[in-house]
Amino acid sequence: MKAALENYHARMQRVLDHIDQHLDDDLDLESLSGVAAFSKYHFHRQFTSTFGVSVHRYVQLARLKRASYRLAGSDAQSVTDIAMDAGYDAPDAFARAFRQRFGQSPSAFRKSPDWGAWLMAFGPFDKARNTLMQIIFEHDDVTIRDVPPTPVAIMEHRGDRATLGATIQRFIAWRKAAGLSPQTSPTFNIFRSEREPAVAANYSMDICAGTDQPLGPDDDEVKAGVIPGGRCAVLRYPGNTNNLEPAALYLYREWLPASGEDVRDFPIYCRRWLSPIPEGPMHEVVVELFLPLK
Repeated sequence: MKAALENYHARMQRVLDHIDQHLDDDLDLESLSGVAAFSKYHFHRQFTSTFGVSVHRYVQLARLKRASYRLAGSDAQSVTDIAMDAGYDAPDAFARAFRQRFGQSPSAFRKSPDWGAWLMAFGPFDKARNTLMQIIFEHDDVTIRDVPPTPVAIMEHRGDRATLGATIQRFIAWRKAAGLSPQTSPTFNIFRSEREPAVAANYSMDICAGTDQPLGPDDDEVKAGVIPGGRCAVLRYPGNTNNLEPAALYLYREWLPASGEDVRDFPIYCRRWLSPIPEGPMHEVVVELFLPLK
């Protein structure tokens, strides 16, 4: 059974790799089902059940991601050409889709990309990309650092995790109004409860932006605070993710007992920031999980 599952996943991974390498081709159901060697009559449901997003939406997101890179990377290619390369018959259709996805027109994104909205837009894409990635952590993946105290602005989420998305949207809106770009102000999540507590209403997390600027009189949803400094076990997560539970479980279940260390009286937390991609001005997400130590 394990071998059959691995073969199934390998065939699905071939499809993702093919899409990456043939974004200018006609990526219809028949051609992609052929890559996976699945029946075209069932492939669309197999893809959606595996990745949580339809084939059409995945291809659209992949082309929009490439288009956003081209817009931010250079003025050499016109918006019209980028639209055509993204599979749109007209620039206005591309502009509508782009604005709907990123909250900016292509020309506005080219001048001043909103990377925070960009990250949010690719949540379904990143989730699909990471579905088949089985991450195995090892002891050497963890480093111990002396972390300085970090001043932050905090927006608290208290209550059912199902409503977390609304809190995140309010945080993004506040952050944008405050001028705190993810490029210069990393995001911290302080996990004050289990990911899925026995009582859903007991879920608790702080969303923070690294900043020492004073808060304004209208910033009633946020408060100033400090993530205390000290020794921390740090585990870098490969790629953007909204589920750090596997990494946290590894730290508690395997790394901590073997390390001889003891935890400090502060919750586990993560830091997310944008790191420039070497080939140009685009960015990738870096995620690190911090376990405070004595």
